[in-house]
Amino acid sequence: MIHTFKPGDKKHFTKIVVEHDTAIFDSGAVHPVYATFALGRDAEWVCRLFVLEMKEEDEEGIGTFLKIEHLSPAILNSEVIFEATLKAVEGNSVLCSFEARVGDRIIAKGETGQKVLKKEKLEMLFNNL
Repeated sequence: MIHTFKPGDKKHFTKIVVEHDTAIFDSGAVHPVYATFALGRDAEWVCRLFVLEMKEEDEEGIGTFLKIEHLSPAILNSEVIFEATLKAVEGNSVLCSFEARVGDRIIAKGETGQKVLKKEKLEMLFNNL
């Protein structure tokens, strides 16, 4: 793993809320707003941007946790700006905090964790399930 970042470094990602990001379950649509699970997916992505630059060719990142506080809705076609802040790199663990905003309004915040492992080790783990 390449250690190119330090705590406090930031990454950004912009997302436009589209229909498949809304709260739709097997039982049907709930609300036409950005779903918490879609926010979580995109929060993991902005934090993964660190991992993409840190992993070696024979390595891959895997999520270890996601904590999200969904504070305010974002309607269809909203532009959501995600900002990830690197909190720490502990061994092969990459820990980040994030905020998601629509304009000046914070719609979500939280933390994520990912581990960087050898692809070979991941394949072995998956094959032994």
